Amino acid sequence: MSINATLFVQAIVFLILVWFTMSFVWPPIAKALDERAQKIADGLAAADKAKTELRAANQRVEQELGQARNETASRLADADRRAQAIIEEAKARATDEGNKIVAAARAEAEQQAIAAREALREQVAALAVKGAEQILRKEVNAGAHAELLNRLKTEL
Repeated sequence: MSINATLFVQAIVFLILVWFTMSFVWPPIAKALDERAQKIADGLAAADKAKTELRAANQRVEQELGQARNETASRLADADRRAQAIIEEAKARATDEGNKIVAAARAEAEQQAIAAREALREQVAALAVKGAEQILRKEVNAGAHAELLNRLKTEL
């Protein structure tokens, strides 16, 4: 065989191989590559979407945490205000009770002082009568001289 015929037969076999490859082998490979490229693109899109959703979720979480912190701070401030109000109310009640106790003690002391003065007047009047008896050396009748004794008590 000559070299030209060999080259011609090899060219025909090559063309048949190219045609066979283009017709039967290449389409499934191209289809598989396209499907793979589509899956990769879908995966990247899903990853981007997930990143976006993650950022949005993180922002919502931060907002909710901020709101929770503000609410907690507000509740703590309210609790502090209530505690201070309760303390002030208790102080006011204690002061009022103390004032009432002091007023009652003063009133009782005043009554005791008045009773002591009356008792002292009685004793002074009795001593005055005894002294007058001693001076006059006779008995003074308390019933007969009641008006005089009462006037003496009021003067003392």
